[in-house]
Amino acid sequence: MNAMVLNQLRRPLVWTELPTPEPGLGQIRVQVTACGVCRTDLHVVDGELPHPQVPIIPGHEIVGRIDALGPNVTSLELGQRVGIPWLGHTCGVCPYCRAGRENLCDHPLFTGYTRNGGFATATVADARFAFPLGDHGTDVSLAPLLCAGLIGWRALGLAGPGQRLGLYGFGAAAHILAQVARSQGRSVFAFTRPGDVATQNFARELGAVWAGGSDELPPEPLDAAIIFATVGDLVPLALSAVRKGGRVVCAGIHMSDLPTFPYRLLWEERQLVSVANLTRQDGLDFLRLVPDIHLTTKTTTYPLTQANQALADLRAGRFAGAAVLIP
Repeated sequence: MNAMVLNQLRRPLVWTELPTPEPGLGQIRVQVTACGVCRTDLHVVDGELPHPQVPIIPGHEIVGRIDALGPNVTSLELGQRVGIPWLGHTCGVCPYCRAGRENLCDHPLFTGYTRNGGFATATVADARFAFPLGDHGTDVSLAPLLCAGLIGWRALGLAGPGQRLGLYGFGAAAHILAQVARSQGRSVFAFTRPGDVATQNFARELGAVWAGGSDELPPEPLDAAIIFATVGDLVPLALSAVRKGGRVVCAGIHMSDLPTFPYRLLWEERQLVSVANLTRQDGLDFLRLVPDIHLTTKTTTYPLTQANQALADLRAGRFAGAAVLIP
């Protein structure tokens, strides 16, 4: 097999030929057909996450077909199309796992971070954490759903049922979540980099009732806001935009430090919460919904060998929607 390998933090990935892995107990091997490029991959490459494992093959929005089953795998079949997400394994015995909160597991493994991921022609995964994808949608269109879509879905649940929803940072996750929110009858307000007219127009095309810079206030108070951008300075701005009793959800795994801000922005029972990872039930619920709402993803594709270019373009905001690698 071949893979783009991170051998050293903050250095380019290296095209490498590796032995094809064999699935172990309870594992499957998947021939990768598409792998999304997520902002979390940037955090891995840039060394912004704690306790990195290197060398590592990044990538955790994986779509592919099973070509080998390890011992004791009975829930999946050879040739089946599956998706492999960020959460790759949990211990099952810690207090969080026992309480049904496996997204907070004390001893997890994460695809493309602490176990090899999908910037490769093949990968091995825990069969219990692979989602059957059925026949709906193309491999490329489904790949971004495995993290951008799933984290957005979990963030939407934490945001609550409010009608007016603000999305700060209109990238891969927000362009998916905007469609979900619109299908639920919500009004979407999109916040982009100041002056980014192209992305604001893109948000309006997807049904946003208002789009403007992140330094602006919306035309009416929001019931909730979700911050996908990794900029801590957005937190007080979002708190300023939500109504009394409103909620601000920080949906990224990494964010720059939050600035100090006056208590009055949090007062009147406004809430500030974060999202951590996902549960398998999140994935099942979201992926079951996708065909019914005719969800579409805007993608820019790259050959696997151009993973470094895809990461650079993501960092610079050179495309709308999501990037996807094709082995």
